Amino acid sequence: MSDASIDAPRPAAAPPVGLLLAAGAGRRLGRGPKALLLLRGVPLVEHVARALREGGCAEVVVVTGAGAERVGSVVDKMPWARTEQNPRWREGMGTSLRTGLAAIGPGRDVLVTPVDRPGMCAAEVARVLAAHRPGGITAAAHRVASGGLRRGHPVLFDAAWTTAAAEAAHADVGARDLLRARRDHVQLVDCTDLDDGADLDLPEDLWRLDARG
Repeated sequence: MSDASIDAPRPAAAPPVGLLLAAGAGRRLGRGPKALLLLRGVPLVEHVARALREGGCAEVVVVTGAGAERVGSVVDKMPWARTEQNPRWREGMGTSLRTGLAAIGPGRDVLVTPVDRPGMCAAEVARVLAAHRPGGITAAAHRVASGGLRRGHPVLFDAAWTTAAAEAAHADVGARDLLRARRDHVQLVDCTDLDDGADLDLPEDLWRLDARG
């Protein structure tokens, strides 16, 4: 992909839109949609949406799929959040990223995260936003056992990159291929002290819903 396919950056930056990908059915967990799992009594979709909002996002767009009506009823209680249903959610997260970016439209910075991030907090979102350089891509990162940083979520795409992110999304990949191919444009922000970066994939991860921190 050439730089010519990337939108021109805007001269002035507005607060980003939070894009919360919450369409999956959570089949590997076997507990229904991850968005509806309770984290210390609060639906996970609400927990992550509030982290995005309180961390500095102007609004939050939640992409729904499995359990869309129930997830929507949670989102409806947050006046600064709205839902966008992905009719192709079964095809993978890439379609949800495309759906959300299309709903937001061009010209806005977008902070993206999947819903299965129980450790995410407003401070982590704020740190990513504060470190962001206009025209770039900024991602939270977390240290692994070897001492290096592993790129994680949330990821802030400057408006210059949202079209490229949508074009790169496919199947269950999201923007991963773009982030790897254009790693020279990606700034990593160490958030290890705030969150270990883990998500909920398998039944053995469910303890994270009860963890205190």
